[in-house]
Order: sequence, then C-alpha cells, then structure tokens
Amino acid sequence: MKRLLLSLVVLASACGSPAQDGTGPVEVVWWHGQVETQAEAIKKLAADYNATHPGVKVVPAVGTTNVDDMLQKVQAALAGGKAPDIAYMYGSWMPHLARSPKTVDLTATVKAPGFGWDDFWPSERAVSEVNGKVVGIPAVVDNLAVIYNKKLFDAAGVPYPDKDWTWDDFRATAAKLTRDGVYGTAYPVTGGEDTVWRFWPMLWQQGGKIVSDDGKKSAFNTPQAAQALDLWGAMARQDKSVYLDQNGEKFLPLFQSGKIGMVIAGPWALLDVIDHKISYGVQLLPGYDGNHETVAGPDNWVVFDNGARRTKAATDFLTWLTRPEQDARWSVALGNLPLREATTALPAYTQFTKDFPDVEVFTANLDNARQARPAVRAYPEFSEKVGNAITQTLVGGTPAAETLAKAATEADAVLTR
Repeated sequence: MKRLLLSLVVLASACGSPAQDGTGPVEVVWWHGQVETQAEAIKKLAADYNATHPGVKVVPAVGTTNVDDMLQKVQAALAGGKAPDIAYMYGSWMPHLARSPKTVDLTATVKAPGFGWDDFWPSERAVSEVNGKVVGIPAVVDNLAVIYNKKLFDAAGVPYPDKDWTWDDFRATAAKLTRDGVYGTAYPVTGGEDTVWRFWPMLWQQGGKIVSDDGKKSAFNTPQAAQALDLWGAMARQDKSVYLDQNGEKFLPLFQSGKIGMVIAGPWALLDVIDHKISYGVQLLPGYDGNHETVAGPDNWVVFDNGARRTKAATDFLTWLTRPEQDARWSVALGNLPLREATTALPAYTQFTKDFPDVEVFTANLDNARQARPAVRAYPEFSEKVGNAITQTLVGGTPAAETLAKAATEADAVLTR
C-alpha cells in the first residue's frame, strides 16, 4: 500500500558504535528504510544536525532491504542487543511495539513545550498513540482521494466531480467513462491491506466501525457495509466499469496510459501521473449524506531504549527533524504531504502546490482522515479476512451480506485468541 518505501537497497548498516561508553559524542543509529533521492535527503539532514549539534553523531542506515521486513529485523536486533536507536515503522505495528519494554514512551517528548504535538493532524496522532502512550513520532502521512483524467472526462462529455458528489454519482460517472477500451475506475483485489483500506471510508461515512470500542469484536458487518460493497460488485459485474487488478500493480500504470478514468489513490501517485503528462484533477472521496471521511495510513519513527544517553539524543533529534523547516525538506521536497499544519505556511509548500497541481486537496483531506487501522495487535490477520470478503464479492460475485458475515465470524475468532 505504501508509496516510495517498498523497494529498497542496503546502503549501509550500523548497530553499535565505539562512542557509547559514556564519553565523547553520543551516536544515534537511524534505520530509515529509504532509497535513492530519499536516502540522499536523509544523509543531508543527518549531516546538518551533526554539524550543529557537536555532542551527537546521527548515523543513518537503511536497516533492511524492504520496509515490510523492518519489524522482524528490529526484533532480531533487540534480541541480539544491537537495536537501532530510531527505526521507520508502519503505523499498523504500533500496538505490537507498544508491548515491548524496549520501545521508548515518547509521551513526554511530544507533550513538551515547543514540540507542537497539536500541529500534527489527528490521524497521525491517533496512530502514534496506544492505550494513552505515544510510541511513535510521525514520519510519513497520506490519505485517499480520487485522481481523475480530465481528457477522458472531456471526451465522454462528463462534468468533473465536485466536492459534494456521492457514491451513486461515482458509479454513474464510472459507467459513462467506460467506452472505447477505457475503464471508468479500478479496484485492487489482492485481498491484502491495499484492498481493505479502500473500503473502510465507506463504512465510516455511514457511521460504522471496524471493531467494537473494546477491540474484542468485529463491527464492520452491517447492512450499510454490505450495500457499499455490493455497489462495487454491481459496478464490476453489471456496469463493467471497474478494472479489477488482481496483483495491485497494474491499475496505476493503466491510469497513467489513459486507460482508466478515475483511481482512488494517494499523493504518492501524482509524480508518475505528472511524468506521463496526464491532465488530471483531484477530488475528495464520494460520500454518504455529505460525509466524505477518508483513510490515512501514517508511519512513524520509533525509538528503542539503548540507555538514557542515546534515548535523549534520539528524541532530541526527532524533535528537530519534525519541525516545520525540516518537515519541508523531508516531506514536501520529496513529494509527500506535510506532517504539520505549520509547514503549509512556508514558501516550500507554496512551491509544492505549483509542482504538484491539486495536491492541496490531499492536504485539506487530512482534516477528513481517520487512521487506517484500529489499535489491535491482530489487525493484520483481521484485515486478511475482510480482504478475502471484498475479493469474493468483486471477483466471484458472491453477495456482500454473505462474504461479510463469513469474514466477521472469522475476524471475531482472530480477536479472541
């Protein structure tokens, strides 16, 4: 599901250092999981911090060849006593990490005067906090909206979507765009989280929940959820307006080549769309009764306890790294959304909106966003059950009431283990 962090190469590795004996500059080992342009930005940020903080040496390293494996790599390093001080972690891992005594509680850090915790969007803060404890500081944030091809809309004589459109409008628009080898829209049906998180907004927009308030029982199996999933099923089977992408890797290239009229995607898709010279627009997700809630998938920097000296140095560095000036260099300069509202007041953000037309729709959409996943440890397996249900309805044609009921039974068993 994630943007530019999934295909990585090892640039360096570092676990321990000779300066951790209580004397000399303290080294902070930073597993960032970035490659190419992003890795270069990381190096420059670390170098600038080191130059202005002579008592600290931040040592950037990739940490793993694939961010998907970062949790496993960090766990192995913790077991071997050679954990990094900071690591890039998916937001879905926070409930698991919160249980580890080696994960540093960052509550005091983010609540300190001058940190500006309230300047981060609510979805970022929500995914960082587990049972009242902050276990991560935001590293990347995104959300889902609709990116559409203006040329295809114009050719079909279809008006561009407005911010008040509904899911029925979306279906009708997709049907009108479907012609001459063009699909109106697309849905990835891998059965994984890329399938599932696109469905959650339709649940929330109708007042639904993913799990019960105590996290012990599923709550997604409602008539409204079934109706929403059946809408996609009807689009796929009756209207033939949905390209069902069974490996999740084809629908964006097809959009970039002018073969799909609308895609539900995040800001990470804009760079390739621009490179392919697509005349595009961005609009909020369709809604129910004026509710256009969307989903965010924030990831975090997590700090691990390697002693008081290293912990303090790591948290001081992250405080610096996430200030608006550095956020502009890390997030905005690389095509990601700003982590903080204050960043939007900087000249760099103004330039960002010129380089990426309509990206401000994604930024404003953060006010509509919820975190993607409930804070339950079993969410990955829970999500798998829902992903199977969505795929069975869209690909196999099984009614949503049946697939969601089966998924709820299986998800409940997962939650009670």
